[in-house]
Amino acid sequence: MKIFSISDLHLSTVVEKPMDIFGPGWEDHFERISQDWKQKVSDNDLVLIAGDISWGMYLEEALPDLELIHKLPGRKVILRGNHDYWWKSITQVRQALPSSMYAVQNDCLRFGDLLVCGTRGWNAPENDFKSSEDEKIYKREVIRMELSLQDMQKQRKDTDLVIAMCHYPPFNSKLNNSEVTDLIEYFKVPIVVYGHLHGKQCRAKPFVNKNGVDYYLTSCDQVDCKLTLLSEVENGF
Repeated sequence: MKIFSISDLHLSTVVEKPMDIFGPGWEDHFERISQDWKQKVSDNDLVLIAGDISWGMYLEEALPDLELIHKLPGRKVILRGNHDYWWKSITQVRQALPSSMYAVQNDCLRFGDLLVCGTRGWNAPENDFKSSEDEKIYKREVIRMELSLQDMQKQRKDTDLVIAMCHYPPFNSKLNNSEVTDLIEYFKVPIVVYGHLHGKQCRAKPFVNKNGVDYYLTSCDQVDCKLTLLSEVENGF
């Protein structure tokens, strides 16, 4: 089973929110993603989507976007992003998802020899937090990441590959250590995927190895609307 990732699809089947207003990198972006996806992914593979999936405000508005993803090859694991306003209750989301899709939220899912865990996250401070509310949200997301990793650790076997997902970058623009990266290193997670960053001025790198951990930025405009191959495991679904 091959494991791929892409994030920040920002689909808008129902809601009028065309992405090409943000620049040429977004022109026909889902068509380009779909073309690359169909060339790379088989029905036995898995694609991780690290948030900002649909502009729908309600679950009913997001369902047509989820159906577009469902029709693509392979199985998919989705994570909530900051613009996924339709994502209210994880129970409701899981009940509504098409058969090829799974949702992870502060917990861990097993796919054969692969464990996928994660949480949305929040902006890691550059120097200090912008406000007490900003710090409160960040600290809450750190706790949720720890809960996710603890769930992973309970399930973990020696032969397992672990991949953690978060929507926000786990470090700041200087790639400084953070409470999130400390957790990732403590639980010995080898691969992390994230999104959220956009545009030419976002000062981001698609790939960073930091203290032995491979971090992949997979926002679709940052990877030319192409899926990133993360790894492969012998035993899949």
